[in-house]
Amino acid sequence: MRLAPPHSLEPREVPAYRISEVAQYLRVPKATVRAWAVGQGDFKPVIRLERGGGLPLMSFVNLVEVHVLDALRREHDIPLQKTRGVLRLLDKLFRGEPHPLADRDLLTESGEVFVEDLGRLVSASKDGQIAIRELLQAHLRRVDRDPAGRASRLYPFTRKRQDPESLSKEPRLVVIDPEVQFGRPVLTGTGIPTLVIADRYKAGESIADLARDYDRPEEEIEEAIRCELALPTAA
Repeated sequence: MRLAPPHSLEPREVPAYRISEVAQYLRVPKATVRAWAVGQGDFKPVIRLERGGGLPLMSFVNLVEVHVLDALRREHDIPLQKTRGVLRLLDKLFRGEPHPLADRDLLTESGEVFVEDLGRLVSASKDGQIAIRELLQAHLRRVDRDPAGRASRLYPFTRKRQDPESLSKEPRLVVIDPEVQFGRPVLTGTGIPTLVIADRYKAGESIADLARDYDRPEEEIEEAIRCELALPTAA
């Protein structure tokens, strides 16, 4: 059961996702998302959640923050204790803004300083700094921004992670938009939830039949299934 959204919050800030859902949508280990969101042992959380009763829930903005942090984790396997250093660096550069990972393009303006300082933080060589920049760029291209520069839509990766060039070519067929279907993943340009397609696929309907029913290309149906299911046929 989901809590009713606080009226004072805009849709992108409403707690709407369980930690397990964020882990699934972004292909990030659940333990990693939980540590970033609620802490682990002596490690304090690094992502600011809207507080409420019951289970911890994450907002769309938190979802984007995990998406960007994951780029750094994958490239340099930054341990938990150094993640806090990354956040302190962002706080220094962006003067205490609440969500710089989501609402700043880290490859423009002060972003260049961020990449250079981050390279020193993780002891990256010059080549390592280039790799950081390329991977961040591949991830940031999956984020649409509103006129104020704030994250407004996210196109999650659904396929096996490879090099930045492969990531940059992955199609944007699934989108998470806090203004559409309460922020659940849908096929881009439609209101068709990926979960509905995946449930029908699990029930035995074929990709061809689903494509005909929804009048969508089979590639989009396959992408919806990849988003929701970890099946060999949807790898």
